[in-house]
Amino acid sequence: MSLDTLLTEQPNAASRDIDAKPTAEILRIMNDEDGKVAGAVSAEIPRIAQAVERIVEIMRKGGRLFYIGAGTSGRLGVLDAAECPPTFNVAPDLVQGIMAGGAAALAKSTEATEDDPETGKHDLERRRFTASDALVGIAASGRTPYVLGAVAMARELGALTIGISCTPGSELSRAVEIAITPLCGAEVITGSTRLKAGTATKLVLNMISTAVMIRLGYVYGNLMVNVAPRNSKLEDRARRIIAQSASVSHERAGELLMQANGNVKTAIVMARLALDRAEAEAKLAGADGRIAEALKT
Repeated sequence: MSLDTLLTEQPNAASRDIDAKPTAEILRIMNDEDGKVAGAVSAEIPRIAQAVERIVEIMRKGGRLFYIGAGTSGRLGVLDAAECPPTFNVAPDLVQGIMAGGAAALAKSTEATEDDPETGKHDLERRRFTASDALVGIAASGRTPYVLGAVAMARELGALTIGISCTPGSELSRAVEIAITPLCGAEVITGSTRLKAGTATKLVLNMISTAVMIRLGYVYGNLMVNVAPRNSKLEDRARRIIAQSASVSHERAGELLMQANGNVKTAIVMARLALDRAEAEAKLAGADGRIAEALKT
């Protein structure tokens, strides 16, 4: 598929004369176009759900999740991976982001590296990717050689491969096991996929990582119960989570947090079931760390 035929490279009739518009009208056009993104992502929920369920299975067996991309796509993957440890208190290597050009490309564009499929394979190999892991290849165009090279390697290993692109029938969507393809339409600035395609990608990544962590038991209700109280802000959040989940005072929540050695989930189970720390930890262990399940037993 040639570049000029890609959906993401088509001119947008709504923004044809955007350079001649007043500022407020420029912003209105952009906002109107952004409003189409959520619907495009919504249409992909069945595929996103399938990806989440498969990733959860893999992580429960000790596997990891990798994102790989170039340019904006790569930066979005690295961002989502970087947010998982502070949000859900998971190991830094559980969700990893890889981008063409490495860490230097996060701040300074080095998009030339995206044209080499062997570099994609090499970068994946350097992270010790195995058949027990999952790979999400990200490319708005669905044709980035760097990403396709990494996906080909993962497929050879027999690992789960997922692709996120914004072009129908793309090479990436055909190369992966699960294809997620939000079709946002032409960009406000022709070919600038950091706009609608980037927004769609960010939404999908948010959904994948968040839903995976919810299914793994790192969320109770809608609270981040796996948070680690490493500073004053997070300690206060931990107390508020305990107080809300266990219907106790802020002061009592602080006492429980100390007794639980800083573990929010343990403190909640201690309060809800009137258990000591060891008993609460045993309940959680028997429920794979999921509070809702621990409270049933």
